[in-house]
Amino acid sequence: MRILVAVATICAATLLSVYQINTVSAQSNAGNKKAPLKEVAIQKVKSVSVDIKETFPGRVTAFRQAEIRPQVEGIVIRRMFEEGSEVQKGQQLYQIDDTRYAALLHSAEADLEAAQAEYESIKVTERRFQELLQMKAVSQQEYDDLHADLRKAKAEVAVAKAAVDIAKINVGYTKVYAPISGRISRSAITEGALVTGNQSAALATITQLDPIYVDIQHTGKTSDLVHLNSLMQSENIAVQLLFDEQSNQVYQHEGVLKLSEVTVDRTTGSVALRAEVPNPERYLLPGMYVRTSFNAGNTQAVLVPQSATQRGPNGKLQVWLVGENNIVEKREVVAESTRGSAWVVTEGLKTGDMLITEGYQKVRPGEQVSTVMGHVASAQAAAQ
Repeated sequence: MRILVAVATICAATLLSVYQINTVSAQSNAGNKKAPLKEVAIQKVKSVSVDIKETFPGRVTAFRQAEIRPQVEGIVIRRMFEEGSEVQKGQQLYQIDDTRYAALLHSAEADLEAAQAEYESIKVTERRFQELLQMKAVSQQEYDDLHADLRKAKAEVAVAKAAVDIAKINVGYTKVYAPISGRISRSAITEGALVTGNQSAALATITQLDPIYVDIQHTGKTSDLVHLNSLMQSENIAVQLLFDEQSNQVYQHEGVLKLSEVTVDRTTGSVALRAEVPNPERYLLPGMYVRTSFNAGNTQAVLVPQSATQRGPNGKLQVWLVGENNIVEKREVVAESTRGSAWVVTEGLKTGDMLITEGYQKVRPGEQVSTVMGHVASAQAAAQ
């Protein structure tokens, strides 16, 4: 009996030892098993030719603007336009009392007639003196004096003619005409007001609104400006106007870039550009703020989905790449414009780089990952 108990005890101890060894081995194998790699979606970076789309603020400026001022003194007796209406070049706007100027014209014309009569009289006498001089009936001195009087009379006729011309001009100035076509402002004076020929205040202002200018402040890089100026010499650059920053409402007429200033603002580093824009509906008014957009040629760049980027603490744009051995790398890039929902990256990426488009939020630089081309969700669905 004692022998049976001893054998049973030995067997139980042996089974317990085997169980413990198996348990430790299983736990060791479980600890040595690696966790699965995180999965990210990638796409191969390709360089493409893209338009250089520039967007800058602009201010609407009148194509032409003329301030109406009188050139003679007098009382305004009539205003001959409707305030805020369209006026044509040469249209009469005001009538100044011309009574005094008409009288001065009549007086100048009378002086001219008297001067001409005096001249004709001396001229006849001078012809007679020529005959008498040949006959030795008058002296040379007497003839010379008369010839001098003739020249003086001729000069007085010229002075009288000039006085008549000035008087006619002053009579004409009593009618104030529009020097350009355009929309006229409200009148600064009414009938009965006294105006002078040298006053600083304008009677009204005419503004030509079609076409109209948009002055643009170009704040890009110097190399971009040099390229733009070169492009303007060879082709017309179309300009679009945008009104509302939220809705990006586009003005229905395209303009053309016409002018680039020859100097750079030392304070802001900007250069003034000017576009000429059709404005047949008179929707654009001087002083209005707009945003301008135009294509300034093309360049080689990489299009990166905005969803695959993030701003770092320094404000710079960052992307995540997969390098050798599927190791994650974070890199800063330069993107100066967008195309739809993509950044146009000009620095930081090259053809052949593997860009992480999905899943970069869950990985860290230096971490090894598994990759799928395209979208993670579609790849996982295909795998199932």
